[in-house]
Amino acid sequence: MHDPIPDPSEALAPAPGALHHIELWVPDFGRATAAWEWLLAELGYTRFQAFANGVGWRHAATGTYLVLEQSPDMLAVAHDRLRPGLNHLAFSGGSRDQVERLTAAAQEHGWTLRERIAPGGGEEGYYATYLTDTDGFEVELVAEDREGVGGDS
Repeated sequence: MHDPIPDPSEALAPAPGALHHIELWVPDFGRATAAWEWLLAELGYTRFQAFANGVGWRHAATGTYLVLEQSPDMLAVAHDRLRPGLNHLAFSGGSRDQVERLTAAAQEHGWTLRERIAPGGGEEGYYATYLTDTDGFEVELVAEDREGVGGDS
């Protein structure tokens, strides 16, 4: 399924400018947690913190973490990726086969396939899928293997 998750103590020290963390405010903490926890676990993240109406997952190899929170300070309950602000998060999804497997399984965990970008639709050999959760947050899963993409595969 996945390569073993590296021990966090073996992670490289982040370079200046590396992404440290992302915090997403969500309108329904339970619903968002169910969808994101599954996806992040599949991508090698593990839960490392939980607090009232919030939870965080850290990637062992990079140390980058993502937090979901249903904050009482939120001004609105709807996220719109087409307004100023966050449009989407892009994750390395492994091979093209792994991206396809994740994309198919994601639809059973609160995600909807919005689009596939295959060769000819983007940069040469680029392959990715775009998933949207119930609250309108979008994730791009990028295939990291370029071999066989765009040819006779």
